[in-house]
Amino acid sequence: MRVWSLVVVGLLLVGAPGSFGFAQEAKTVLAIPPAPLLPESMRTGPDHDAGNGAPLWSGADGPILIEDGIKRYERGNAQSPAHDAVPSGTVTVYQFDDATGAYAAYSYLRKNSVDRVTLSGVSVVVSNVKLNPESAAALLKTVEVGLPKVGGPKGMPPLLPTYLPAKGLERDSVKYALGPVGYQAIGGALPTEIIGFDKAAEVVTAKYEGKGTLTMLLYPTPQIAGDHGRQIVTEMNKQNGAAGTVLLRREGPLVLMTSGSWKAGDAKELVESIHLRNQLTWNKPMPLEFHSEIRKTVSLLTSILIFCGLGALAAVVIALFLGGARAAIRVMQGKPAATEPEFLRIDLSGNAARIRPEGSGAKQT
Repeated sequence: MRVWSLVVVGLLLVGAPGSFGFAQEAKTVLAIPPAPLLPESMRTGPDHDAGNGAPLWSGADGPILIEDGIKRYERGNAQSPAHDAVPSGTVTVYQFDDATGAYAAYSYLRKNSVDRVTLSGVSVVVSNVKLNPESAAALLKTVEVGLPKVGGPKGMPPLLPTYLPAKGLERDSVKYALGPVGYQAIGGALPTEIIGFDKAAEVVTAKYEGKGTLTMLLYPTPQIAGDHGRQIVTEMNKQNGAAGTVLLRREGPLVLMTSGSWKAGDAKELVESIHLRNQLTWNKPMPLEFHSEIRKTVSLLTSILIFCGLGALAAVVIALFLGGARAAIRVMQGKPAATEPEFLRIDLSGNAARIRPEGSGAKQT
């Protein structure tokens, strides 16, 4: 009977939690939709298309944008200022997780010379409009002003492309990739399986006028760079000169490789001119500048000197006041203003000493 009683009590507790205070209150979560990527004037029209996640069209662009970390995109119509109802092309905005993915997508989407591609933080704007240059520039500026702004590490562009030497660089040939799909799309000279994209590798390729191609790979640690650098050396030896003038060099987590029609001296000079440089990032407010600290120190020392000077002056004034007052009081009592200091002494001779009146010229006997 005791066992059955415990079972019944347990069923009552489970079946009626509200009676015993175990009921949980329902909570309402309000989800705020993200701000639109395009201005309202461009979001109206029959060709308006907006979505979250990866683009829905088929082809090579979708997998590459997914690899670069696309979050959402929005496409709208561009209208001519002279004829507001006549579409003059389309403008598409892609938003990515960070500026690194946006830069990778930007370098890939520039493949089509018909489209105008611009990079703005974590967003890439692709415009295909039939407007005069002034109207097109004003339109893109209007779009870029309303794009989301991201700060902190996610808003920082990749550092690897900044290592490219500027002399002889064909800037339109700079391509940046974060994964195997993007690297294959930009026509990389290495097999994707030996690069190490699964170890967070970054790759940038660029052509130089009248020479060849420079490939730079950046890894999280020097150890990972060393492992994949040896794999690249083995692969280049297998090609037996098919890749042109190949020269490899590693500096810490950075691996450099030339390929194509380089002269041996030019290739060596190029790879030896590239060096890593340190870059500090802060997720807290920056400290005061150095010159501000110097200014504060000078101000403190000046205040101390002024205080000491005023203290010394006050001491002199007080001494003159107290000394003059004491001398005046003695004069008023008929005594000289200045007197010899009076000392107490102990006479151990045993003779009675005569007390000399103050101010008298009598000698003590």
